[in-house]
Amino acid sequence: MPQVRVRFAPSPTGFFHIGSARTALFNWLYARHNGGVFILRVEDTDQTRNSDEFLRLIYDSLRWLGLDWDEGPGKGGDFGPYRQSERASVYKEYLERLKASGRTYEKDGALYFRISGEPQVIEDAIRGRVERTEEKDFVIVRSDGNPVFHFVNVVDDIAMKVTHVIRGEDHLSNTSKHTELFKAFGAPLPTYAHIPLILKQNGPGKMSKRDQGALVEEYQKRGFLPEALVNFLCLLGWSPKDDREKLPLAEIVRLFDLPGVNQSNARFDEKKLAHMNMVYLHEMDPGKCFSFARDYLKSRNYFAGAEPEEAYLREVIALCQPKVRAVEDLPGFIGYFFSDEYAIDPKAREKVFSKGDPKARLGELLAALPQADFSSDTTLEALIQGLAAQHAAGTGDYIHPARLALSGTAVGPSFYGLLRVLGRERVERRIARFLATA
Repeated sequence: MPQVRVRFAPSPTGFFHIGSARTALFNWLYARHNGGVFILRVEDTDQTRNSDEFLRLIYDSLRWLGLDWDEGPGKGGDFGPYRQSERASVYKEYLERLKASGRTYEKDGALYFRISGEPQVIEDAIRGRVERTEEKDFVIVRSDGNPVFHFVNVVDDIAMKVTHVIRGEDHLSNTSKHTELFKAFGAPLPTYAHIPLILKQNGPGKMSKRDQGALVEEYQKRGFLPEALVNFLCLLGWSPKDDREKLPLAEIVRLFDLPGVNQSNARFDEKKLAHMNMVYLHEMDPGKCFSFARDYLKSRNYFAGAEPEEAYLREVIALCQPKVRAVEDLPGFIGYFFSDEYAIDPKAREKVFSKGDPKARLGELLAALPQADFSSDTTLEALIQGLAAQHAAGTGDYIHPARLALSGTAVGPSFYGLLRVLGRERVERRIARFLATA
């Protein structure tokens, strides 16, 4: 059996769409599952719409997602060049072969391909038997001399020895044109596998580049974890068949195969993606999370050049990691760790002051702080429990006003962790200030 060779062939004419990323991923997974070759081929023959910026974005997005290519730009290979704009001599050679076979003719300055008129049948690895008959000859070279998509696509698949064409269902209507060309060249057909479309979140229709959540670059900028996005994308049209959703990439590679891909279209669900990203963030190695979060905050100039001590920042990130839904939430979640200038949430204040005697409880806590052991969450929990027992109060009678005084809000990370990380000096100063102004 020949080695599996698949290709991802994007056009650098716009931002990198989530559907393109999913197509690249399915090709990459199939190659890795079968010990095959993943080819990156750039379809950049449309000189009026191509952009070097969009081409860099494709490369950057694939690298960010971890979809390394075996052959292609920057990697080389035996079947290059891998940009269609550099393959004119290849297309000329194949065009001469087609002309010599009598299957072309010129009309209105364009070169047409003469169809066979026979039914074109493929056994699609996902959709099953598909039969379609082309009824009209079609253009393969425009009047301006540029070859069209159908021609260069098939020529490159033949020349690069592609064994499997895995692409979106919207390309299924092109397949009969392509099989006509394969047969005209006397080349064996690749195995076709047309994957389901990704539908927009709300309403009918395919997700387009204009729809919310459609661009990979958005998730990269927002600090989503690439492994979470890859895991989510693999579930858009494929399932491991055991109701699992969070899977390590090595497991996905082991399980992925074309018979497991659904025929029905997949609906994009940004809430599900956000949840998966949160799960990955919460389970991330703390050291890796620290580096990831610090880089994110730096990229937004969060500390304005005055970065805190690494040990303190590391403790803050570790404390907040289990509580934030995404790294993009961090800037609004951690501000009070680095500045005493924070507002007191009026609703939280009203709730805290609606029962009991919060000022008395804070006074008792403040008096106990000089002798308190700040070395662990456990010793600080024992402090609060001791105060509650001594004054016949509940632990919440201390926790809620203290959190408000220390952070200005009623929500946040573990309370005892909050005390420990802020440290005795900050805790005493903030509670004293709060009591003086409350």
